[in-house]
Amino acid sequence: MTVTILTLDTPSLGDRSYLVHDGTTAFVVDPQRDVDRVLAMAEEAGVRITHVFETHIHNDYVTGGYALAQRTGAAYHVNADDPVTYERVPTRDGDRIRVSDSMTVRVMHTPGHTFTHLSFVLEGERPAVFSGGSLLYGSTGRPDLLGMDHAPTLAHHQYASAHALASLPDHTSVMPTHGFGSFCSATSTTEGATGSTIGQERRVNPALTQDEEDFVQTILAGLDDYPAYYVHMAPRNLDGPAEPDLSLPSIADKAELRRRLDAGEWLVDLRTRTAFAAGHVPGTINIGLDGQFSTYLGWLIPWGTPLTLLGSTPEQVAEAQRELVRIGIDRPAAAATGQPRDWTDGELGTVLRATFAELAQVRHHRPVVVLDVRRASEWRAGHVAGAINIPLHQLVERIDEVPPGEVWVHCAAGYRASTAASLLIRAGRQVVHVDESYATAAPTSGLTLVAA
Repeated sequence: MTVTILTLDTPSLGDRSYLVHDGTTAFVVDPQRDVDRVLAMAEEAGVRITHVFETHIHNDYVTGGYALAQRTGAAYHVNADDPVTYERVPTRDGDRIRVSDSMTVRVMHTPGHTFTHLSFVLEGERPAVFSGGSLLYGSTGRPDLLGMDHAPTLAHHQYASAHALASLPDHTSVMPTHGFGSFCSATSTTEGATGSTIGQERRVNPALTQDEEDFVQTILAGLDDYPAYYVHMAPRNLDGPAEPDLSLPSIADKAELRRRLDAGEWLVDLRTRTAFAAGHVPGTINIGLDGQFSTYLGWLIPWGTPLTLLGSTPEQVAEAQRELVRIGIDRPAAAATGQPRDWTDGELGTVLRATFAELAQVRHHRPVVVLDVRRASEWRAGHVAGAINIPLHQLVERIDEVPPGEVWVHCAAGYRASTAASLLIRAGRQVVHVDESYATAAPTSGLTLVAA
């Protein structure tokens, strides 16, 4: 029988899950929390899921593995050394699991992203390795999510694991979970890559082209911040997360929205930054669904703060809920749909938007604060002379450090700067959102750019 590998992307988290089948029987690798997606994929293919494989205890999302195994009766394969609280098939290096007559999976212990990380090799004429957070496209998983004390040791493990995987046949397809925008990547992955093989990784992956000490030092020196919500993920995953409730939350009227704003709760406007700039309820925060919504909301919101979602349609709110359950924010306190005039009787707020060229012009006439909310690594590579850098994920706690005066805020492409602008406006600041590509517009704007 022909074996088919189907990919399930979760772009907002930069991750992939996989459904592998032979036309009758299927197994799943690293499913996301909203398991209805993979169940629908299996139904469409007309196959039965009999095995679920977990490459590691994830730090960037709440797994759907346990819930999927409960729904389907599938065997749930988790490393025997992971201290989970639920029953699973304890899985170890060297195990060979016969999924069906045409699908056999061999287990490889590939520590580095975590100490107990496993990779799963689909054997046969068209082999594939599901490498989780080990070997990525042109990179590897980061080694510091268990704490910097462990990072040097895990970086050495990551190097050894990459070389163990490189012993597989060159035509073996590489199927990672992370590396498509995920903050679990140690370095940038191969730009635009949609697939790879062991042979290709042997030519381009730093773990396979550098010597061990150079690789380790490069990885450790390049580590940047990762989302704050990660600290909550592994404990949830060790407990066996249940399938989420995706029913719509209660609908709030104008008075309730006002009460929630006055109580200091977070009301998040899901619309695009251009729609938010044109008109919004003062005090609301813009984190659009058109970017890494769950990553930045989970990174910014004080954990446990009641959350209300404001969307143009019920479908937009439902999409946001789906994103949020993947990071363990299970039930919004409330929601509202429509347009800002449906959410308040008061005056609407607006955001001035501008270009880098306009920023250059205004600096010739009056002093303004230039706030760059990109990450520190982006800032070091190049920034506007005289700008200050407070990464978006630090802005809630450091907002008092923004100097007085009119603030012109930018990021790399506009998405993060819109969220930053909404936070600054909520704090009573006068803000202009520079909504333009830094890479292409800033160098030709007349601004002086410098590197750290």
